[in-house]
Amino acid sequence: MKQTTFLAGALLATSALSPAFAQDASVTIVLGEEPDLVEPCMATRSNIGRIVLGNISETLTELDVRGDEGLKPRLAESWELVDDTTWRFHLREGVTFSDGSAFDAADVKHSFERAGSDQITCEISRYYEGISITPSVVDDLTIDFKTDPAQPILPLLLSLLTIVPSETPIEFTREPVGTGPYVLSNWEPGQSITLERRDDYWGEQPAVTKATYAFRSDPSVRAAMVETGEADIAPSISAIDATTEMDRSYPNSETTYLRIDHGVAPLNDKRVREALNLGIDREAFVGTILADGTQIATAINVPTTLGWNPETKAWAYDPDRAKALLEEAKADGVPVDTEILLVGRTANFPGATETYEAIQSMLSEVGFNVRLQMVEVAEHEQYYSKPYVQDQPILVGAQHDNSRGDPVFSMYFKYHSDGRQAGIADAKADDLIERATAATGDERVALWSELFGYLHDEVVADVLLFHMVGHARVGENVDFTPTIATNSQLQLSEIGLK
Repeated sequence: MKQTTFLAGALLATSALSPAFAQDASVTIVLGEEPDLVEPCMATRSNIGRIVLGNISETLTELDVRGDEGLKPRLAESWELVDDTTWRFHLREGVTFSDGSAFDAADVKHSFERAGSDQITCEISRYYEGISITPSVVDDLTIDFKTDPAQPILPLLLSLLTIVPSETPIEFTREPVGTGPYVLSNWEPGQSITLERRDDYWGEQPAVTKATYAFRSDPSVRAAMVETGEADIAPSISAIDATTEMDRSYPNSETTYLRIDHGVAPLNDKRVREALNLGIDREAFVGTILADGTQIATAINVPTTLGWNPETKAWAYDPDRAKALLEEAKADGVPVDTEILLVGRTANFPGATETYEAIQSMLSEVGFNVRLQMVEVAEHEQYYSKPYVQDQPILVGAQHDNSRGDPVFSMYFKYHSDGRQAGIADAKADDLIERATAATGDERVALWSELFGYLHDEVVADVLLFHMVGHARVGENVDFTPTIATNSQLQLSEIGLK
């Protein structure tokens, strides 16, 4: 009830503005994927995070991706280690949620426990897998997090925890309540989502008073909408369309790959996994379907990530060797002729369908029996996260974003035996992940580096494809520079109006 009252008040306040100012303060952003949810605990999924994260919902800490400040305060003003396994966070005073309730430590505790509840499947919780984290309220503005094992970068890990009121039920919501500078004022499924600026936001008021999100799967249509003035920003367009002065290229923290399920024949044979890697001509995509500057991946994280292993070399394109490996495996009784389902996510990135169609063709040419199925984001999840749909061998085409700079945001849920999106079960990988997660300094760097090399060269964990380059089109009436985080988060406070 409080939320309804507040939203009505926000709409009245906006309508009271002069028409010229209201028009100048509004922006339209056109995205490739519509969110299936506007749930804050799902904000690490790119189609949701671009709308929710930092706009409706805020986090305790925030990584500075535009400057050199590193980890910055947001809802937490400061933090320190109380002992080897306990971090204490001091919360910002005077913050209110969009429903008018006060923000305090009980909300933080509930938000963390809600995200990890087995009653709902929150995307955020995957980043805390393999770590025991127990929050405890010290007072209204102080909260402790006790971890096992010790977590030297817990403040960075909590930069993904979206905070909701302690009264929020443990079920997905269509009416998110947050401490951010915007509220969800309208959602017309299949058409648009509108956010309105809050007058009672605790921080500095952004220039944008209203943002409308439109959804168009075709990147050329998105680009054209900005060019004609129908939209102000298209944060993701194809390299082919990025030909005007309105277009900006930006480094992208996304890595495109095929997740292999090692538990199903013929994918449980290392020779078959090697043949998958050898049968794809990665170089052929760069400058054609994908942008110039796209890098061939040797890890699921980008080269700026802690522990990056420069000794790991990309798989060469060698179709003859791929065919020979399949013949060798077949002679040993491996069912290499079994149909393999390749699942891709529609509009996941510009050229996604064309990319997966080309991969299907290349793999077919070396002897694989591959069937391609493109699905929307909600259906994609049943293939991507456990429990997997398991009626045949499956390759899951996906992107993984890690703009935080440490592999801890990737490795457990992607590669540990108990990880939510892991395709492998390998004791040595488990050990390296567990030790690296708790390590500090040079030891942490060395363990992550060893893991990168081991997964690529020894396990052949998946088919690593590309570190992506993004292109955005920005209209003449706005001032916006995309960053490495733009594909997963687009804060309206970073948009200026001309």
